[in-house]
Amino acid sequence: MTIIGKHIRMERIMDRNTGRTIIVPLDHGTTVGPIDGVKDIKSTVAAVAEAGANAIVEHKGLVGAGHRRRGSDIGLIVHLSASTSLSPYPHSKTLVCSVEEAIKLGADAVSIHVNIGDHQEKEMLNDFGRVAAEARTWGMPLLAMVYPRGEKIKDEFDVSVVKHAARVGCEMGADVVKVSYTGSTESFREVVEGSTVPVVIAGGSKMDSDRDILEMVKGAIDAGGSGASIGRNVFQHKDPAKMIKAMSSIIFENGSVENALKILEK
Repeated sequence: MTIIGKHIRMERIMDRNTGRTIIVPLDHGTTVGPIDGVKDIKSTVAAVAEAGANAIVEHKGLVGAGHRRRGSDIGLIVHLSASTSLSPYPHSKTLVCSVEEAIKLGADAVSIHVNIGDHQEKEMLNDFGRVAAEARTWGMPLLAMVYPRGEKIKDEFDVSVVKHAARVGCEMGADVVKVSYTGSTESFREVVEGSTVPVVIAGGSKMDSDRDILEMVKGAIDAGGSGASIGRNVFQHKDPAKMIKAMSSIIFENGSVENALKILEK
């Protein structure tokens, strides 16, 4: 029964026809505070939901604030781990929610953040293992955000460490892995080929160029990626709904960057 439940929930966070997804993380408030785009969470959720995003990521305390009770539906992924930029160890994530609590909140999936290479990697991997076991018991899809960050990491975007991060995610039991884009289709293909589960890209820091964002998405899709999980470059965009539609044309329709830019210009 839990297998059927997982399949049904996966279709709430990923497009059932293409197996691809657009996820909008809105969990930044815990990390960096109430920045633009997540201050008025309900408006942001409404904009990305109506534009066709598949799912949002929220911490447990925002679920009620972001729930609209009308309009287009959108999948809910409850984030289980956190840290703040004010901490002396900002890359050391700790569990702040459980799978069972997320289920009670109406979650369609849960997510966890792990930074491999951090001095507390051991604790984060231990948490990852326990969450994966709980998620499997409940038939709950697990999105793992895995990044190479720490003293031993010279370049967190280098393909050798990014594909290692993706492999950690799938071997630990994630159903979807989120990693950084490595800068080219050729290099990111190595990341995708090294994972046994769908791989989506993170958006990273706020970019100034729409073209750069869309070329990153296009490169990931052409490499065999399964979509994007992009926060600031969506919710801090001057028109988040148009950015979702532009990304959708690439991710779900295999469209070009030029056509996606035309959607933004309309």
